[in-house]
Amino acid sequence: MKLYHFSEEPDIPIFRPRVKANRQDMPPVVWAIDETHAFTFYFPRNCPRIVYQRTADMTEAQVQTFFGGTSSNTVITVETRWYETIRRTTMYRYELPPATFRLFDSYAGYYISEETVVPMKVTAIPNLLDELMELGIDVRFTPDLHPLRDAILQSGISDFGIHRFIFAEASQAKTVLSNIPKKE
Repeated sequence: MKLYHFSEEPDIPIFRPRVKANRQDMPPVVWAIDETHAFTFYFPRNCPRIVYQRTADMTEAQVQTFFGGTSSNTVITVETRWYETIRRTTMYRYELPPATFRLFDSYAGYYISEETVVPMKVTAIPNLLDELMELGIDVRFTPDLHPLRDAILQSGISDFGIHRFIFAEASQAKTVLSNIPKKE
C-alpha cells in the first residue's frame, strides 16, 4: 500500500504529528491518503472542489444529472476563479512509509499516524490538470459551487466529497436574483 501527503512545499524533511484546526477533538497526528484517493489532492491546498463518482446504485436520473454526456466515472468541479492558480501550482507528493499508519476513514482513504514520519520520496507534480486528465477524470469549472453542492446533498447519491468548501465564494445565485429588477 502506498500512502501520500501532498503539499505546495518542496522540501519537507520530516512530518511531525499536529492537531488540525478542524479536528480539535483528536490527538496530534500525521495525515496521509491512499493511492486510490490521491487524485483528490491534485489541487492547491485551499481550492474548494466537489468530487463525485459513478456507482452501480445510481438511478438513471442521477447519472444524467451529474454525469451528463461524460464517459468518466469521476467528476471534479472547481470554481472558475481557481483555474489560473491550479495551472500555475506545482504540488509535491510525499510518499510515506505505511508502517505506523492506521486507517482513519476508508471511504475517503485517510490514514493517520501518531508517530513522526520521514518521507521516503517526493515527486513534483507540475501540471495538475494534465495529471487528472491522464487519470480519465472529468474536470469541470463553474463560477459558483453552491448549486452543485446543494444538488448533491439533496440527490441521495453516496460517493462524493466536498473539499475546502469554507473557501468557496459566496453563492452568486442569490446575488444575481436580488439584482433583477422587480416588475410592478
